[in-house]
Amino acid sequence: MKKPKIILDCDPGHDDAVAIIFAAKHCDILGITTVNGNVSLDLTSRNALMTAQIIDEDIPIYSGADRPLVAQRIHAPGIHGETGLGGPILPELKRKLNGTNAIQFIIDTVRAQDDKELWLVAIGPLTNIALAIRTAPDILDKIAGISIMGGSNFFGNRTPVAEFNIIADPEAAAIVFSSGAKILMSGLNLTHQFGVLREDIATIRKIDSLVSNFVADMLEFFATMYAEKFFGEFNGPLHDPCAIMTITHPELFEFAERNVEVELCGEYTRGMTVVDERGVKNELTRNVKLALNIDRSKAMDLLIKTIASY
Repeated sequence: MKKPKIILDCDPGHDDAVAIIFAAKHCDILGITTVNGNVSLDLTSRNALMTAQIIDEDIPIYSGADRPLVAQRIHAPGIHGETGLGGPILPELKRKLNGTNAIQFIIDTVRAQDDKELWLVAIGPLTNIALAIRTAPDILDKIAGISIMGGSNFFGNRTPVAEFNIIADPEAAAIVFSSGAKILMSGLNLTHQFGVLREDIATIRKIDSLVSNFVADMLEFFATMYAEKFFGEFNGPLHDPCAIMTITHPELFEFAERNVEVELCGEYTRGMTVVDERGVKNELTRNVKLALNIDRSKAMDLLIKTIASY
């Protein structure tokens, strides 16, 4: 099977790093772009460079927006640690950014394509993607679609109804969801089915390579922080790899067409992805292909085999 071409827009973050590791084996990554999100832009960029260095992949990496379009910055040190990659002892960083204009990189790279096979994969706040669309709306006609990790059809994590990547820049999310692009959405309703457990981390540790030890240390920290922050259960949802897998291995998922709008004004609901589950016909445009379920066992086996392949 031909590897899909992607630009990976991210804010590493543990699960972003795992997504990079997975995507490097299963996709043709034309570039990685970084955005303010889980931590500040300088740290998300550093973490993307560090991950690429550890897996020894020469992927172009560009930094992008250092703040949301309108909202104030929010970060997630309570999950990812102050650096965004809490847990592993990291080597000296030797890699450097290829540039600091991620938006122009996205535009130029998309415009250079002539086959409409390039996916934008957005696993952080949607600021870079929204700015690229707003600056050059013609790129929408040249992409295969946008695969998003964000939102949910019934619960949030940053607030009771808002998922972090969406509430981190709701205005950007609204631009992307209303853009008319083909959108795949991997929300919390899906990603919480793909949690990493102690036995998964033990299996990854047994591989005993540079990459597997890096991943195991990250996920140990990540799942522990989730247990402390939320329900006390050691189970770290691997949000971001899902947005890659929906492209590379769609047979692992159940999808449904839905209309999704982003709430911008609600006192308690700002950042909510409002998913129409009523089943009504001919009233709303079904603008999103929503991932509902994942074959967790097969997906975890695939992820672990991918880590072992390094």
